[in-house]
Amino acid sequence: MFSTLRFFEGFCLAGITLSLYALRIELCLPGWRFSMTMVANFMVLAGQLLMPGLAVLCRDWQILQVVVICPLLLMLSYIWIFPESLRWLLATQQYSRSKWIMERVAKKNNINLEEDAEELMTELNQALPKQPKKTCIVKMVGTRNLWKNLVVLCVNSLTGYGIHHCFARSLMEKEDQPMFSNFYAKYYSMGGIAVASCVALCPAVGMMGRRGGLLMFMIITALASLLQLGLLNCERTHKSQTHTDSSGTLNSNFSKAFSIIGMFSSHAVSNLSIFFCAEVTPTVIRGGGLGLVLASAGFGMLTAPIMELHNQKGYFLHHIIFACCTLICIICILLLPETRNRPLPETLADGESYTRQPLLPPRKPGEQRLLLTKSESREYARVAILVVGAHASHC
Repeated sequence: MFSTLRFFEGFCLAGITLSLYALRIELCLPGWRFSMTMVANFMVLAGQLLMPGLAVLCRDWQILQVVVICPLLLMLSYIWIFPESLRWLLATQQYSRSKWIMERVAKKNNINLEEDAEELMTELNQALPKQPKKTCIVKMVGTRNLWKNLVVLCVNSLTGYGIHHCFARSLMEKEDQPMFSNFYAKYYSMGGIAVASCVALCPAVGMMGRRGGLLMFMIITALASLLQLGLLNCERTHKSQTHTDSSGTLNSNFSKAFSIIGMFSSHAVSNLSIFFCAEVTPTVIRGGGLGLVLASAGFGMLTAPIMELHNQKGYFLHHIIFACCTLICIICILLLPETRNRPLPETLADGESYTRQPLLPPRKPGEQRLLLTKSESREYARVAILVVGAHASHC
């Protein structure tokens, strides 16, 4: 019974996370979407860091369960406090509910829609007879660019979460000398790495954009994984050939350093892949697109037990597979569009129009590709026509 109830709890929490993420993205202006998402991520990390202290205070797991559930009961009132996403209602042609929410918001802000938004209300009243038109995520298959973007982001999310557990295991579970023997040291070290990753993600995305930031952190993840694989191989070869511990200790220290770097960058890759998906996916299927990326992240975490197979050989092969996936992701990220300061796509056609832009900045305004400008080329053509005409008349 406990396992069954635990399953349904995770099922419901996944729905809550998905709904909050989509609603948060659709409420924000383009310049504030990433900032509000990072604030939410910091709140999640704060809850994780406070949980061990709360458990120490409660002592009993039943009391801890009650304390955790009580704030969730407040969410039952959200259905009356927070309105439905107006962007989603308009995109799915639910105009009657849209009009009701607009009137409710206008009344709270002392705004007369009939006077201040006469054209909008006239157009909305004319569209009221239309039937709601909801779009299924399956229709994404008929697109050309949208399905490609979602597949790339799903692979990035799966790789980021999967390789994160590889780095965590190599850092926390050394056979000879575990780095963190205490539970609290292990828990807070992983939480601290996650916080540092989110802090570094803010300026990186602000300067390089979504695609540039995702590419940079994926390259760091790939380098950390490949270097750690080389050190692990050298360490095993050294142990089989000699009994001295100096080189093995040095390799072990470097392996721990690369594990920390890998956890740092892979956490950034995972968060940025989910956020990127929310911006690329159209409003009509945004919930389904986010669900696919979150499900891919779950599959990445589910691959962790493979590392325990065949006396540590499963871990080595598992690391190799995800290291190869990071190299593939680096190439695929170049196919993604840049969504910074761009409006959210509303329909499948809008999502299809999000095409890839070049990574390098465009040419400077003073640079000129052709030898002649357009005006000079027109003058040159006019002179050529006059010369030909004069020659023909002379003949």
